[in-house]
Amino acid sequence: MDTQILLSICVGIGLSAACGFRVFVPLLVLSIGAFTGHIHLAQNFAWIGTKPALIAFAVATVFEIGAYYIPFLDNLLDTIASPTAAIAGILVTASVMADVDPMWRWILAVIAGGGIAGSTQLATTKLRLASSATTAGFGNHVLSTIEAVFSSGLSILAIALPVVAVLFVIIILIACWLLIYAIGKRLFRWLRPKPTV
Repeated sequence: MDTQILLSICVGIGLSAACGFRVFVPLLVLSIGAFTGHIHLAQNFAWIGTKPALIAFAVATVFEIGAYYIPFLDNLLDTIASPTAAIAGILVTASVMADVDPMWRWILAVIAGGGIAGSTQLATTKLRLASSATTAGFGNHVLSTIEAVFSSGLSILAIALPVVAVLFVIIILIACWLLIYAIGKRLFRWLRPKPTV
């Protein structure tokens, strides 16, 4: 496989994982990268690098990040963000695979981009539900900040160092699932009926 194609797949995977944390942050970073000439987009996705798209993604990013700081609205947003993150993951992955045959581009975008974005979003949704249940929503502010930082950092890393970004994606997914397992186990123990004597 051509090195350039492999790197573009890594960029797509990194950006799609970042979509699972925040939908619009990776799109904004991709738009900035394309607008400044740091990343080459597939022909049908050139619109992502235009000034109107950049402004639209910037406004959407500000609203999305702000909304996640409102208790219980963040849980509602997660229900909307789950399918939206998968769609955004497919979009960013397909947009950066410029030199790939269109059929393979969409197959890879759906499987890798949509799958990874959906997995990351599912992990963060479960963490937010656990946080809401254990802290009455007060711990969600910390979680929202961590998610915004991860989404921003991973998006930038995906464009600057794509292979390193993929390694981080693997580590992040493993860490999220281990944390969910630990919280779920503790929550199950707490909710389990106590034996009567």
